[in-house]
Amino acid sequence: MGQQEKNKVEFGLENVYFARATTDLLSGATTYEKPIRWPGAVELSLEASGDLIKFKADNIDYYISGNNQGYDGKLTTALVPEEFATKILGEVVEGGVQTEYSNVETSPFALMFQFEGDKKATRHVLYNCSASRPSVGSSTIDKGDPNTTELSFSASPRPSDKAVKTKTRPDTEPTVYDAWFNSVYDKNSKTTTTTTTTTRHD
Repeated sequence: MGQQEKNKVEFGLENVYFARATTDLLSGATTYEKPIRWPGAVELSLEASGDLIKFKADNIDYYISGNNQGYDGKLTTALVPEEFATKILGEVVEGGVQTEYSNVETSPFALMFQFEGDKKATRHVLYNCSASRPSVGSSTIDKGDPNTTELSFSASPRPSDKAVKTKTRPDTEPTVYDAWFNSVYDKNSKTTTTTTTTTRHD
C-alpha cells in the first residue's frame, strides 16, 4: 500500500452510532447488537480518566505507570433517540406511552462516531460505555437555535480484553473503513447481532 496522507487537523462530528452490549458471565466475551444511528449529534467531549501512579524510593520517582481508566464523556445532541432510551436506559413502552422505572438497570453499549479531517475522516469506537439519565428541560424561545440535551457517560476498559477505544488510520483497509458503522469493530471476534424486547422488571 502506498504512502497515505495524514490529517493535519480534525473538526466536526457526525455518524454517531450506538450498539447495545452484552457480556457473557461465563466466558467474559462481549457481543454487540447491530449499531443504531444517533441523529442530531452536536458536540462530543472526552476527558481522560486515570492518573499516573508514582512509587517513590531512593528519594526519586522510582516507578511511574499510567492508570488508564478510560474516559468521562459528554454528548450534546438535539434529542436522545427513543431506541437509546429503551435499549440502553431501560425505559419501557407500554400501551403507546414510554415510562421510566427506578428499578430497571441500564445497559452497557459501544459508541461509534466520526471526526472530519482535512484529508480523511477518522472513525472511532468506544467499546464499553455506561450512561446516566439525561437532564430534562426546555424553554420558550422566539428565534434562534433549538434546545439541546446533554448526555453524560463513562467509557471504561472492556472486561474481556481491557480495550477502551479503537480508531481508523490513514492505512486502514478500505473494507474495514467502509464497513465501520455496520457492526462494532473487533479484531478478535465477530460481533453478534441480536434482537431484544424491553420488558418491565418489578
